[in-house]
Amino acid sequence: MATPEEAKLDVFLAWLQANGVQLRGCRIKYCDSTKGYGVFASGDDRDGVLMVVPLDLAITPMRVLQDPLLGPECRAMFEEGEVDDRFLMILYLTVERLRKNSPWKPYLNMLPTKYNCPLWFTDDEFLELKGTALHRATQLQRKQLLSLYEDKAKGLVKKFLALAEDSESDVCFEDFLWANSVFWTRALNIPFPHSYVFPKEKDDQDADHCEENINGASGQHAEASTSIQEEKVWVEGLVPGIDFCNHDFKPGATWEVDSSGSTTGIPVSMYLVSALQEPFENEKEVRISYGNKGNEELLYLYGFVIDNNPDDYLMVHYPAEAIQSISCCDAKMQLLEAQKAELRCLLPRSSLDHGFFPTSSSEKGGSSKRGADRGVCSYSWSGQRRMPSYINKLVFPENFLTALRTIAMQENNISQVSEFLEELVGSEEKRQPSDREVQAAVWEVCGDSGALQLLVDLLQTKMMDLEEGTGTESFDAELLDSENLEQLTVIEKGQRESDGLTLQNVATRNKWYAIVYRRGQKELTRLFLREAEYALQLALTEGN
Repeated sequence: MATPEEAKLDVFLAWLQANGVQLRGCRIKYCDSTKGYGVFASGDDRDGVLMVVPLDLAITPMRVLQDPLLGPECRAMFEEGEVDDRFLMILYLTVERLRKNSPWKPYLNMLPTKYNCPLWFTDDEFLELKGTALHRATQLQRKQLLSLYEDKAKGLVKKFLALAEDSESDVCFEDFLWANSVFWTRALNIPFPHSYVFPKEKDDQDADHCEENINGASGQHAEASTSIQEEKVWVEGLVPGIDFCNHDFKPGATWEVDSSGSTTGIPVSMYLVSALQEPFENEKEVRISYGNKGNEELLYLYGFVIDNNPDDYLMVHYPAEAIQSISCCDAKMQLLEAQKAELRCLLPRSSLDHGFFPTSSSEKGGSSKRGADRGVCSYSWSGQRRMPSYINKLVFPENFLTALRTIAMQENNISQVSEFLEELVGSEEKRQPSDREVQAAVWEVCGDSGALQLLVDLLQTKMMDLEEGTGTESFDAELLDSENLEQLTVIEKGQRESDGLTLQNVATRNKWYAIVYRRGQKELTRLFLREAEYALQLALTEGN
């Protein structure tokens, strides 16, 4: 007798076939409760093409705007700028989930009913993120989603369900949260042919107006190419079938769009193609890459982490609200703007390989340009400020150090910077100094020690927040070492008196994800703090 998962899969496969999807060298199978469904090689991918999906089957903003039920009202809101295309898709998914006779039922029934993103964490699970950037980001996101649901989505969903007259149940916030998670975990950024997104209409003016809205909406997901040859418009959408591919660092496949049908025989289609030189082994899982993402992004968007993720990163920022309380804040704000300085930065794990304490045996090239990036070589007005010996070992972005250098400067330094810049510009009253020239003047006056001391303070504060929230890095390592990582078995209750934390029921999947993520954040904070402290020591020794 078929399991519930197999029964849903049979219905879905028949639905795919009815909608023109071709599984040429693969099959979709149920993996387990952790991964859900996946795509596996069937051993007959002669030309490397594993799956072909007509893009008419994709759930996109265009489909929502053309829908007979939602389309007219959504188009009016969209053209007035009241909603963006992401909201349209999330609204559409919410409505279709609640309809008894939705044509999307075979697909939607295949999707998880709950997700492992922090938005879905229980209160106990969410506590495991305390002190992390993800904890604060999730609190803010949940508040924004709840407000969007109450203020806009709830009423619209009720209205559309009443028009459809086939609602299974009343809408609730979890339905909207589910649709939001479906979108963020499965949407692909698809290069559609321009003519597909904007077909010629009788009313060209309306068509042009709609094009302006889609091209102007959230640049990440709808940007028109200026190249006549490409004639592509990038639009986010869900592609049933291909979106069941799981993630891998070294993907065995990738997806492409076949606009003309010359590759697959199906115009305007997306196809899954092997990236291997040899044919896939039969029954081997076909995985794609979701991109080089750290655990913070993977957990936030997709609901999973990767232990010892080589693409992990640490985000460090100087609170913008804190600038208002520093001395000479107005003058410093002007200098920050003139230098195009950044108040936050991402510190990738890989950058440590260029630092004072490389974390891998083979250092990669590419750090020799740091001195040139700083722009100090040509602008040493006093002749006293020498190029630091450590310039090529700094792992921190110059735009961020520029911001910290400006924030940390003393009041008398501001007038010195102004004098240098006046000397540089001279009688050219109309010319404004470039951002590089202002950066060079600030470095000439301030050096590095003030910025590096502020950076050390920021990293120490970050570590304090992390440890006060969930204990030390070594405590997290104990938690992970004490568990069976495959089965996630619940460990015995215990006490680690040195950390003051109780080991109790830590082995739920979400808790394990949270511990892996936060341990990585503590490790990276420790490693980058060591880099900053050593750089500060050298700066002070060299008079910088």
